[in-house]
Amino acid sequence: MNAIGPIHFSTGHAASAARVLVVDDSVVVRTVIARILNSDPAFTVVEKINNAEQALHYLAAFPVDLVLLDIELPGQSGLAALPAILKACPRAKVAILSGNCEAGSAVAIQALALGASDILSKPCSGSFGQQFPQALIERLKRLLHGDLSPLQELPSPPPPMATDSVQLPLACLGIGASTGGIHALGMLFGGLSEPLGVPILLTQHLPASFTPYFAQQLALMTSLKVKVAEPGDLLQPDTVLVAPGDANLRLRRDFRRRVCVQLTSEPTPSGNLPGVDPMFSSIAGIYGAGGAGIVLTGMGRDGMAGARDIVAAGGWVVAQDEASSVVWGMPGAVVTAGLSCAALEPQRIMDFVALQGRVRS
Repeated sequence: MNAIGPIHFSTGHAASAARVLVVDDSVVVRTVIARILNSDPAFTVVEKINNAEQALHYLAAFPVDLVLLDIELPGQSGLAALPAILKACPRAKVAILSGNCEAGSAVAIQALALGASDILSKPCSGSFGQQFPQALIERLKRLLHGDLSPLQELPSPPPPMATDSVQLPLACLGIGASTGGIHALGMLFGGLSEPLGVPILLTQHLPASFTPYFAQQLALMTSLKVKVAEPGDLLQPDTVLVAPGDANLRLRRDFRRRVCVQLTSEPTPSGNLPGVDPMFSSIAGIYGAGGAGIVLTGMGRDGMAGARDIVAAGGWVVAQDEASSVVWGMPGAVVTAGLSCAALEPQRIMDFVALQGRVRS
């Protein structure tokens, strides 16, 4: 096989432009994607390739910052090649190009679990439209550089921890995640050496159609019971209740004072549905100082307001550290606001949670 060399575009891009490798079986898609990205000084497409084998040869010789990877490729599929691609460029982000996310939801979830940073919806060739180019550029900029939108307000000082309440052992754990979260969750639950003995609530930003596949994939990551939350579900120890893709996971007490699920459909102020903030706030309201939260990788600041409620109620919050996050938006907001008691790699968080929960008893 002939050696693959980099393509040099005379785009006048700065040296700091993100180096992008496009891997897609369609010459039309490869050409259009390259034209779109090369029109923005933040990107330079260094190579366009139509199969995984050649992509791996290229990555063995040349560094990139981002790989846009089609799932359906001639020969080895993008999904099958993904682990090798991630190993070949550990510092780069890999975004899956999916032409039909609805039909490919199970495959998309597998890709995210394997370590893909994001799933990008790819229009059919010939139907890219006028909005796709800008949407693609903005999505990739956020993936590479985090949430670039300005803060609506400066973060206020963290609330004082409730001092008039007894510090309680862990009674309920909430987990919030977004971009890169599925892979992080695999590491998080992989680091669970023994059950915590408390209910676990989970909000992962995903479309509603992805949620059933996500719950199935999550069940393969842990020995805990995993279930998509439904109204009236009772909270049970060592059961993970997953927020549906179109509802906030909240809590209430039934007529027998048992804690159960309540689903609501209002988006958060930042537009998230499901939202981490409503889930965290509900945990704080029901469990007080017995509530705790984990904020994993993700764009934006969803989870910060809810983390403030948990801390104000006497509970505590752990964040994923920056080095291991695909995007340090959500955990970074919590850390910057002074609301986290630790920032750790996902595989270390559960041991910390178990120890912290016991120390407070």
